[in-house]
Amino acid sequence: MNDLDKHWLVREKTISILWRVFIGILALTILSEFLIHKHEHFGIDGSFGFHGWYGFITCVAMVLVAKLLGYVLKRKDDYYDK
Repeated sequence: MNDLDKHWLVREKTISILWRVFIGILALTILSEFLIHKHEHFGIDGSFGFHGWYGFITCVAMVLVAKLLGYVLKRKDDYYDK
């Protein structure tokens, strides 16, 4: 299959560009912490990069909980046949 026949989000060049853009946005977000004054409420939320790593950890936790719920709530394939 030709590269032009693929959807634009599946092409190797587009994936590479998207990774670079997302990493650039992440770097700008983290570096912007040097320019703003933070109003911490709990002490730990004043640490450098708190919102970045907290968001990453909560995202991973949500994925793991969703996987666990999928195993707990899953029904057998022949559920409707009975």
